[in-house]
Amino acid sequence: MRYLLFFLLYPITVLCQQTETVDFKKVEATIQCLSESQTVKGNVLVSFTMLKDAKSVYLDAINFYDIISKSTEIEVVSSEKKITLKGNFKTNHTYSISFSYKAKPKQTLYFTGDQIWTQGQGKYTSHWLPSIDDMNDKIEFDISYNTSREVTVIANGKLSLYDDKPVDRELWNFDMQQPMSSYLVAFAIGDFDKKILQSTSGVPIELYYKPEDSLKVEPTYRYTKEIFDFFETEIGVPYPWQNYKQVPVRDFLYAGMENTSCTIFSEAFVVDSIGFNDRNYVNVNAHELAHQWFGNLITETSGTHHWLQEGFATYYALLAEKEVFGDDYFYWKLYNTAEQLKALSEEGKGESLLNPKASSVTFYEKGAWALHILKEKIGEEAFKKAIKNYLQKYAFKNVSTEDFLTQVRAASDIDILQWEQDWLQQTAFKAEQAYKSLIKSPFMNRYFEIAALRSTPLEDKIEQLDKALTFPNDFIGQEAIYQLYNEPINETEVLYQKGLKSNSLFVRQAISQTVQTIPPSLKDSFISLLNDKSYVTLESALIGLWQNYPEERVSFLEKTKNTEGFQNKNIKQLWLALALLTDGYNTSAKPIYKKELQNYTSKEFSFEVRQKAFEYVNQLQLYNKSVLKNLLNACVHHNWRFRSEARKLLAEVLKKPDKKETLKNQLSSFSEKEKEYLNRVLE
Repeated sequence: MRYLLFFLLYPITVLCQQTETVDFKKVEATIQCLSESQTVKGNVLVSFTMLKDAKSVYLDAINFYDIISKSTEIEVVSSEKKITLKGNFKTNHTYSISFSYKAKPKQTLYFTGDQIWTQGQGKYTSHWLPSIDDMNDKIEFDISYNTSREVTVIANGKLSLYDDKPVDRELWNFDMQQPMSSYLVAFAIGDFDKKILQSTSGVPIELYYKPEDSLKVEPTYRYTKEIFDFFETEIGVPYPWQNYKQVPVRDFLYAGMENTSCTIFSEAFVVDSIGFNDRNYVNVNAHELAHQWFGNLITETSGTHHWLQEGFATYYALLAEKEVFGDDYFYWKLYNTAEQLKALSEEGKGESLLNPKASSVTFYEKGAWALHILKEKIGEEAFKKAIKNYLQKYAFKNVSTEDFLTQVRAASDIDILQWEQDWLQQTAFKAEQAYKSLIKSPFMNRYFEIAALRSTPLEDKIEQLDKALTFPNDFIGQEAIYQLYNEPINETEVLYQKGLKSNSLFVRQAISQTVQTIPPSLKDSFISLLNDKSYVTLESALIGLWQNYPEERVSFLEKTKNTEGFQNKNIKQLWLALALLTDGYNTSAKPIYKKELQNYTSKEFSFEVRQKAFEYVNQLQLYNKSVLKNLLNACVHHNWRFRSEARKLLAEVLKKPDKKETLKNQLSSFSEKEKEYLNRVLE
């Protein structure tokens, strides 16, 4: 998971009573999603073994209705949050019950136009499937999906049977051979093609994509097999599931989610070869794959031990990036997270890793640092032995921090008590220990030498900065460029020229982002930035050149007119905005440019595209009836970040009487959710 997991659990006594009374073994279900009504129809068969005599047990099921069971031995009773199974249940006996149901999920299952997907992070699968919201109850889920013929289903487990006999329908049957926590049940439905790889150990790896993104498959999934093979070797325990699938979906809530054998991730990471240089999927790819061991094979018992999932996945993702990009990159990533953790600690915002309410920065980044320091302390051999024993001993079970520490102590004679106090229990970040680890890298030592010059007057460090740009390491070269910011251009021009002549994509990017006034002597070099293999560089260079050389704006627009950029169309939308602002440029086409930019606010596009479009529409005041309707729609979007920004913008828009009246006049055309929100803010 990419963000903090908050646990809103039932009272502890209720949980203990349920998990000590019954063991749910298997859930078999057939699911049909109805897009028009955004509802779910299901038929489910549940098998459970009693650990104690009881008159009732329950499944979590949020707002299910029309529940029908033909059983005469077990009564099925539905309430707002549960389905209770009532009967004369005896210890060590196994029971089965089947029933049908309907549900209209308010969360967890999302209908995004041509796609349907789930995000059950934590305890939310019960919004569409009867299940158990307690992570400590692991169940085998075998689920079938009844769909139209035009779509593909990606879900947990192995596709055991594909039945296309029903008229105009298809049935996708997935088999999970091992148990898992309910929150890891997932599926995605849509128009997808796939590419199949195979790990060195023989595990099938299915990489899904939308047909129109076929040319982006390689850069998007670059290094996937290498990461998979690396983890099996580094972790020392074979991948624990039948196969592995990854699928990008529209409007996803996070970067990615590690559902068992089936990672779902944001389509914002679908990139071409240029986009790969700026915003690639490698870290998220590795993080979610690492979770297949740390989180899915073994699962935390409670939020107190959340770092056992997120800290481990973050650390192993760093190790994978080290394997792919090298040692310098590894230490650079560690350094940046150390700076973040140090700043929070100095502000009094440090947190213990064992605090169940800690922030994601603590669970992820401090957790990774704790493991890095532990490995250095006990040695790589002992660390790997502890990890392997830990995973093998608790496979398909739940774990606590003490379970992990027991294996560490068994694998090494080195006392780790002080490490436990420093890295697990204390709230402060141990910056000095982190620094001593970082300076083991020759690269970091060179970087620290240049970074130490930040407060030094320019005339006293010109020689050192020049040397840093002679054969620039990306990160050291960037640091040298950042130190030129706000210095007189006539004193820094030689250094900028050197940076611009370098082969470092990221040194050139730093120049494009920090030089605000482009002198004529740098103009040609700046124009060359428009050819760099970086959409970040292109965006900042285009803005800088357009602002500094108004007489050549048409030329700059012509050079960039066919570039789209990232998935959010960052270059295309910037180009449209600049084209509208450029006097004399394609005057007859400007209404077309305006309409295209306005259309990007529509719900036909992903929220990333829409959010950028709203920014430009607002800056240029291109509001019309359709844009205002689209803005209201954004205010009830399921992605809370996008929704929040839209609501702030709508609040400003409603201060204008004409726009307010335009929205009020369209009230009858809005959905119920849109009407409800607008009426609320108008009160």
